[in-house]
Amino acid sequence: MTDSTPVLTRNPEPVPAVVVRARRLLDVRTGRYLENAEVLVEGDRIRSVGPLANLGSAAKDSLSVIDLGPATLLPGLIDCHTHLVSRSAETADGYRLSLLTKSEAFRAIEGVANARATLEAGFTSVRDVENEGSGYADVALRDAIDQGLVDGPRMQVATRGIAAVGQYLPFGISPDLRGFPTGAQMVSGAEESRRAAREQIGHGADLIKVYADWRTPTLTIEELRAVVEESHRLGRKVAAHATTPEGIQNAVRCGVDSIEHGHRASAENLASMKAHGITLVPTLGVLEAYADRTRGTPDASQAQTLLEAARETVRRARDLGLPIANGYDASVVGRHGTNAVELAAMTRAGLSPLEAIQAATVHAAELMAWQDRVGALEPGKLADMVAVHGDPLAEIRALEEIRFVMKGGKVVRHLGSPSLG
Repeated sequence: MTDSTPVLTRNPEPVPAVVVRARRLLDVRTGRYLENAEVLVEGDRIRSVGPLANLGSAAKDSLSVIDLGPATLLPGLIDCHTHLVSRSAETADGYRLSLLTKSEAFRAIEGVANARATLEAGFTSVRDVENEGSGYADVALRDAIDQGLVDGPRMQVATRGIAAVGQYLPFGISPDLRGFPTGAQMVSGAEESRRAAREQIGHGADLIKVYADWRTPTLTIEELRAVVEESHRLGRKVAAHATTPEGIQNAVRCGVDSIEHGHRASAENLASMKAHGITLVPTLGVLEAYADRTRGTPDASQAQTLLEAARETVRRARDLGLPIANGYDASVVGRHGTNAVELAAMTRAGLSPLEAIQAATVHAAELMAWQDRVGALEPGKLADMVAVHGDPLAEIRALEEIRFVMKGGKVVRHLGSPSLG
């Protein structure tokens, strides 16, 4: 990121040195456990991982200790596809009603609640890929978290998103309602696309989100290329919503950094993504929810077909060695704070529990270009960590029951149950 990138979260007051102790710690790079783990935290950073025998007795005696007993420690989790200021009802009219009835100020307040729920679920960093018609509320939320005004994950934000005129939500609005809010910034032509990227970056975007397709390809090659060129020139990555083979190929051809969803990717698409080092963010959990919700209805077959296509995409991507980053796509009431559902969904598509955890740690950190500060429990990195009861390598759903969360050396969740000491 460029020098204009907002400063990462800083605690408003100094945090004293502390030792976090647990029965074991997962090395997410190797999948090995460190038994009887001790993590020394000074300020917002990890100083050491492992036994504290190298410290003098006086130094050890002066440290406070958080003893998590039989817990398993992992790095803070990362979600690369969130919409924290989106909280619409999961109904046919929910999205339109949200745009019609909620002010941008109210949606920012909803974002505060969603951010807190996401953090308490163990997700200490997120990439927020477009705010669904709330202006620049995501920038305000990011900055409020960064300043310590509210609790939430550290954020990279994409602000408004860029879509072709008439090719993104909401649909079905009377043309007489001029000025009805749209879910993204609508553009037509390369120069409008370039201007939108400049405008969003000027208002604080950390990355840019484009809609390469909806039901069919939408933005042209020229429009996509203008966004990518301008974003990269200004040091921002580009995330592309793309689900159709042509839409995916157009986005890859123009040099985007990640494909969001990619549900119907062809073998050619995935090979091109691999060749260009493009990350896949598959968002399977919402498809599973859609398949469950439509079971027994006329939409059931279509929902199941889409889910199976998306799972096949993930299987092929895994076999190719394509980078896969975790992203849950929470945007409706009741979904925020359940982000770990996506990890289990990825295992049902063929990833091992360790691979799913890596998608939510080291690979996600690399996509965000934050691998020097988050994604693993290593000296020098930010003190972001979570604890669960049980073995997440044996049962990935253990990560749906986070018992302890530390972000930047500050404890934000500690249930204090007997299972965690």
